[in-house]
Amino acid sequence: MSDKKYFSLEEANEMLPFVDQELKKMQILKRAFEEKYTELRRKKNELAEKPGAEKDPFFMQEAELEFMQIEARGLIQHFQQTGIELKYIETGLVDFPSMFGGQEVLLCWKQGEDKIRYYHGKEDGFAGRRPIMD
Repeated sequence: MSDKKYFSLEEANEMLPFVDQELKKMQILKRAFEEKYTELRRKKNELAEKPGAEKDPFFMQEAELEFMQIEARGLIQHFQQTGIELKYIETGLVDFPSMFGGQEVLLCWKQGEDKIRYYHGKEDGFAGRRPIMD
């Protein structure tokens, strides 16, 4: 017995404000993580070039990155518990499992679109998006 959640088009569209808000949190966190990680790598490389430098003066920055990863995992898990499939954080691409004409499909939404206008088969992906006829 599958407990997979299927969304009607109306239900999926009603969730878009929540989805957009959660995606924005993930995107901000991802950008901040990438900036901090790049900065830490730069500092470590600089330190490696200095003889007799302190062994690991970066513990606090590494701990901060670790906490950011934990926060991101929590956001992603919370998001996935809704039954929505997170495809790409950067572009804000998500799929809502749905039934259409007796077939399981994915209602496809990309951040910035005002409502869900496309769907695709489970194996088709974004490139196989087809318009939903109203």
